[in-house]
Amino acid sequence: MEKPSNILFMRYEELKEDPVAQTKRLAEFLGFPFSIEEEKTGVVNQIIDFCSFNHLKELEVNKTGKMPRSIIPSNKLFFRSGKVGDYINYLSPTAVELLSNVLKEKLSESSLTFN
Repeated sequence: MEKPSNILFMRYEELKEDPVAQTKRLAEFLGFPFSIEEEKTGVVNQIIDFCSFNHLKELEVNKTGKMPRSIIPSNKLFFRSGKVGDYINYLSPTAVELLSNVLKEKLSESSLTFN
């Protein structure tokens, strides 16, 4: 709240809907906007492909690796489907409501909106 210019809120839904615009927005926020040449040569799309859910999910470290001293038995458990709203298949309606209420309460003074 003291320095709102130091915070970027990016929703997964927005990223899935328009990855190019959101990637450009992130680069600008970080102080490294894409040049016209980078945009023309497809650098933005290369970054999007490299950072895509499907690409990251298929990396060997994420298929067979494990974090040291972790209670999570395998890195592959960090990946489900990468689909917007998929949490509903894993959380009970009560858990969804509880989580929604906590988020609304904690972020109530922000300019964020919740659907």
